[in-house]
Amino acid sequence: MNKLKIAIQKSGRLNEDSIGILKSCGIYIDNGIDQLKASATNFPIDVLYLRNSDIPQYLEDGVVDIAIVGENLLIEKDKNVEIVEHLGFSKCRLSLAVPKEVEYTGPQFLQGKKIATSYPNTLTQYLKKNNVEAEIHVISGSVEIAPNIGLADVICDLVSSGSTLFKNGLKEVEEILSSDACLVKSVLLSPEKQELLDILLFRLRSVMRAKSSKYVLMNVPNDKIQEVSDLLPVLKSPTVMPLAIEGWSSLHSVIDEKKFWEVIDKLKEAGAEGILIIPIEKMVL
Repeated sequence: MNKLKIAIQKSGRLNEDSIGILKSCGIYIDNGIDQLKASATNFPIDVLYLRNSDIPQYLEDGVVDIAIVGENLLIEKDKNVEIVEHLGFSKCRLSLAVPKEVEYTGPQFLQGKKIATSYPNTLTQYLKKNNVEAEIHVISGSVEIAPNIGLADVICDLVSSGSTLFKNGLKEVEEILSSDACLVKSVLLSPEKQELLDILLFRLRSVMRAKSSKYVLMNVPNDKIQEVSDLLPVLKSPTVMPLAIEGWSSLHSVIDEKKFWEVIDKLKEAGAEGILIIPIEKMVL
């Protein structure tokens, strides 16, 4: 029986989010403590827990079929792999940072400077694009300490909340790229395994669609149903159900949550009352 081999980061936030989204897709991984390979109990997939930086090479070589990795890593490693879906979690950005007392004046500030980073290839491309020559120091971890020990004038590192920079007396001055987690596949994937991937993608997209949507219910006077319906940012026409109170109906629909908040005041002005917003676990179209 064919099985997909998926690589995920063996520890850290990306690991937790990756396992979480698989679980949301109804895929449960039977793994023990410190186990580097595990199987799903109800889907033909094996999970390999690998060092993050090694995953793109495993994909290119076809050792694993698919993986969940940050787009920033794919850009840095520049391997022959294919992004299948942006997953929207583990968002971060690769940015330049300098000591907070330093006045940053733009990319030309970097000319002749020493820059510490774990992303030398991405940084090199950025410097080349801006016609800047700088001295790159490659560090595998704790990049933010480099200016404090005199190793570098500037750092180029991943930033999420910015709290680590702040704690080390640094400030973010330039964003080089933004990134989120991606589902990536090997270009060597067989047709049989592509069929399994298509099933997984169907589940993933249903979960992701549900996260950005909400089920909404509201009570509306019958003579205001059309006006309220026209205001709703819905997928299709809403469901209308009569209430026990004469002249009123309950209006049900699925909405984009972000767009809903743009029209909430207009809905109330149009006569909608008792508005309920309910999370959706899965949404299959």
